Amino acid sequence: MNIIIAGDGEVGFNLAEALVNSNHNITVIDPHEELLKRIESHTDLMTVVGESNSVPVLRRANVDKADLLVSVLHDEHINILTAILAKKLGAKRVIARVNTLEKVKPENKRIYEELGIDVLISPEDIAGHEVVSLLNQSAATDIVTFSNGKLSVYLFKISDDAPVIGKTLNQIAKEYKHLNFRAIAIHRGSETIIPKGEDVFQGGDLVYVISKPSAMDELTQLSGQKEEKISNIVIVGGGRVGKVIAMNMEKEINIKLIEKDPERCLALSNILDDTLIINGDARDIDVLEEEGIENVDAFIAVTDSSETNIVSSLHAKKFGITKTIALVENLDYIEISQSIGIDTIINKKLIAASYIIKHSMGQEVSALRQLSGINADIVELIAAKGSAITKKPLKLQKIPEGSIIGGVIRDDNAYIAVGDFQIEPGDKVVVFALPGVTPKVEKLFQKSKFAF
Repeated sequence: MNIIIAGDGEVGFNLAEALVNSNHNITVIDPHEELLKRIESHTDLMTVVGESNSVPVLRRANVDKADLLVSVLHDEHINILTAILAKKLGAKRVIARVNTLEKVKPENKRIYEELGIDVLISPEDIAGHEVVSLLNQSAATDIVTFSNGKLSVYLFKISDDAPVIGKTLNQIAKEYKHLNFRAIAIHRGSETIIPKGEDVFQGGDLVYVISKPSAMDELTQLSGQKEEKISNIVIVGGGRVGKVIAMNMEKEINIKLIEKDPERCLALSNILDDTLIINGDARDIDVLEEEGIENVDAFIAVTDSSETNIVSSLHAKKFGITKTIALVENLDYIEISQSIGIDTIINKKLIAASYIIKHSMGQEVSALRQLSGINADIVELIAAKGSAITKKPLKLQKIPEGSIIGGVIRDDNAYIAVGDFQIEPGDKVVVFALPGVTPKVEKLFQKSKFAF
């Protein structure tokens, strides 16, 4: 595909890096010449300096030959105009990043579609809803759901006294023969392992497990974690992410929202009915103590500053809060943030990239998620009629090294994939893949040229 990415900084840069290994022709439009020089120095990409809402700039980028244009600047108005112009100039498909989807009513969405915009995406909305899911499953530190929750991938941190410590995957499989779950990756230190039967769990391992909903209690117990009821939370940051979380949860639990901007506090008070809004700086321990931080079940830091979110989350840990979630936009901070004790990291760049990369892939890709903390993808693929993956059982397939098939959704039923399982056309298959491996896995699910 010929793909144009319009950006104004790191979001576009990160998206370009994520797509560069996908065998697409990528052109980046950005007003920052120095950033484009940096991109050109270590990637094989075309670059165009300029404003993406300029017709001459779009024409220099050969927009008339574009299969996909993605506009991910921070200014949603420029994104919308860029997408409209690109479609009028010949781009086949366009995606525009917007600040929030809460005001995009169905009738307004139809207007955008009539103007030529195929997809609107709000990373802030997606991030907020991810936090809501994590609060509803407090034992896991990350959750990726497929087919309305029929299968989910959970990330658990193995505690030092967990029942699985010192046991191999083969031993655990014998003890739990019904196999409603399966470990698909172990992240240990800076290494990510695709687990095999003789691999042994260690305390502190971050383990990705694919599971049916019915196995959640077993998984929680095996990991040594506890499912805590979340009744009281503190949200630091009243921006778009914090607002989405509060709007979705204030009727169910007690929420205190700390925001240092007085004008933003006033605006939030007109939107949120059951949230206590506090004007203060959460980096100040005295502020946290005054608000009874020791009685909080979960602490969510989602300001525009990664540093503030990390520091305030660490303060919360000192007060004994077991569930901390931080928005960390600096990709270099993600691994160290997890290593120093923050439970869950949310990153809007990876959220946006996951959503958009899915649109750049074939029809067999129905969902994709780039993981934070480790460089890997979880992807849901649909097996095409005549594809190689449908020809023989999994144990006889040549699954690309660095990937593992975890589970299958067929009609309304979910299955954990084991060696004798036979994938059929139309099955939705959840796969974990290390960097650069996803395109190889995708080929197994594509229709053979010789299939009739």
